[in-house]
Amino acid sequence: MTDAVGYLRLVAEAEAESDSARWAAAAGLWAQVVARNPVNGSHWDRLAEARFELDDYPAARAAYERVLDLGAWGGRLTETVFTGEVAYRIACCQAGLGDGAGAVAALSRALALGFRDLGRPGNDPFWESLRGDDAVRGMLGIAAAGGLPRDEGWRADISFLAREIKRRGVAPFRAVSEPDFDSRVSLLAGRVPGLSDAQIIAGMLRLLRPLGDGHAFIAPAEGNKELNRVLPVKFYLFGEGLFVTAAVPGYRQLLGAEVTGVGEHTAGEVLAALEPLISRDNDQQVTWLGPEVLPWAPMLHALGLIDEPDSVTLAVRFPDETTGTVAVGTVPAPVPREYPTVAPSADPTRPCPPGWISYPETLPGPLPAYLRQCDVTYWFEYLPDQRLVYFQFNGVGDRPEEPLAAFCDRLFGFIDNHQVAGLVIDLRWNGGGNTLLVQPLLHHLIGCAKVSRPGGLFVIIGRGTFSAAQNTATAIERETSAIFVGEPSGSRPNFIGETMQFELPYSKTIANVSDVYWQTSWPVDQRPWIAPEIYTPPTFAAYRQNRDVAMEAILACHEHVPGCSPASTAGG
Repeated sequence: MTDAVGYLRLVAEAEAESDSARWAAAAGLWAQVVARNPVNGSHWDRLAEARFELDDYPAARAAYERVLDLGAWGGRLTETVFTGEVAYRIACCQAGLGDGAGAVAALSRALALGFRDLGRPGNDPFWESLRGDDAVRGMLGIAAAGGLPRDEGWRADISFLAREIKRRGVAPFRAVSEPDFDSRVSLLAGRVPGLSDAQIIAGMLRLLRPLGDGHAFIAPAEGNKELNRVLPVKFYLFGEGLFVTAAVPGYRQLLGAEVTGVGEHTAGEVLAALEPLISRDNDQQVTWLGPEVLPWAPMLHALGLIDEPDSVTLAVRFPDETTGTVAVGTVPAPVPREYPTVAPSADPTRPCPPGWISYPETLPGPLPAYLRQCDVTYWFEYLPDQRLVYFQFNGVGDRPEEPLAAFCDRLFGFIDNHQVAGLVIDLRWNGGGNTLLVQPLLHHLIGCAKVSRPGGLFVIIGRGTFSAAQNTATAIERETSAIFVGEPSGSRPNFIGETMQFELPYSKTIANVSDVYWQTSWPVDQRPWIAPEIYTPPTFAAYRQNRDVAMEAILACHEHVPGCSPASTAGG
């Protein structure tokens, strides 16, 4: 009979040695572990790591080959579980052995298997002697040492982007065939001499559009001061039209104004012209991001929508119903960008960037909860009269002072120890983060008797509920009886999405193409979004009154749920 207890102790000892970087002891212990359990790829990875740190490259390479065979989850591969990463480590072993040809061949295999971080070999000492190799430079997108003429350089970038779309994309030819895609690439490359840099980027964005990848984007190099300029105003598309919701103090007069025209075009015409440039999971994402791309004046100029790239004349209807025009000059875009999937923009997950003025702040009365602390990753408050807890979840990440898991413990400890009859989770401003961090929240939701019952949980979603926040909403929908309120989410229950951006070699333009398919819902779920059971799309009429129609609907429903009225003491 297998000594299970002894084996588990052996694993614990091996982990302790690896965690303390005592590599010789760790290698010996992990060798014993895999001898007793040869089918766990994560253990083979820890063995490979220890051997690699000991410069035992032949043995490390052999262990990494076993990881390729078995896969791994946990240990050192928790955040890099892709086979391309393991294959890259094998290439490093070859380089460490001085086998240049073998290292180049192994690097080629790593790229074929999806190796992501093309910039890493540039700083990796294993590749110092090989960075001048033409094959290595081509694989990694290292620009020619002497530089390239402008047209040749942009054509190299277009070719490199096309290669990465094919290499990284998840089923990249579902919407267009590969020959059609290649034809589009050739057409764009042929037009380079007659196009401005911004027009070339627009052409690249159109190449991304058929991928069905809401995380795909192209953004100018951060050092490109000409293209990284935006209007210092924030737009939002309500049911009634396009409105200015925030601005820098110098354009305070635009707050609350409806934008009826941009240059010589209507607001609707400009948004329609931007639509082909926006990669998306669904049409809600276009509703969300179209107004975020609109401030990118150099792109409006590239599309022929405005006469000059550094100023835009807006035709507006002010809150007092008077009309007029206002010329808005551009300012440098935020660098580094806080949210890279809109190029370039203030963070679309924030209704008001730092230092700006939001329209609701200028209105009488208190701000509604959903606009009060949008810059805080997560927070909650208790509504004693309704016996509800309102939890605004604005980003799937850890706050340094209180990681998400600890926050969830505190949140549900409060629910357990107070007169609470229901929980509201607000995901409207949550543009994503790290899906792996959400598990503690799901576990608490499933295990909390006060919440895991009909009428005990409401989730507010909207066009900005995206990426890891979409995964969160999908998992909540799958595992609980939550009632969803608001408007459709900004992504699909199952979607393509991941951010691992890369540089194009000549222009240093930033690009992203997702290489992960998230199947958080059932395999047959083909919905474009999670649709709310209680549909409360945002309206400017409510916004200008500092009302939250989603919370109003929840409070109205909550009064009619058995055991949830203020007079009830059930669930205390």
